[in-house]
Amino acid sequence: MGPLEDDKPVKLTIELPAAVLRDLKSYAEILTRIGNATIPIELANLIAPMIERFIATDRAFAKARRNAAQPAPASPERSG
Repeated sequence: MGPLEDDKPVKLTIELPAAVLRDLKSYAEILTRIGNATIPIELANLIAPMIERFIATDRAFAKARRNAAQPAPASPERSG
């Protein structure tokens, strides 16, 4: 089966620009409203899914990751 990934959550502390925080709050409020939730969505619960979605849809990152996973081409041996 192979080694299992460490899937333990990691706690991070980040600083966001005020405008980003306002947008995140607005986003949470709208999601709460359209989902007919009775409890407001916690901002911290939005961040991981948003980052996952961003990474999953970033084509340049996916291409770079594929290229990094490929073995480097063998260099030709020099004749003496």
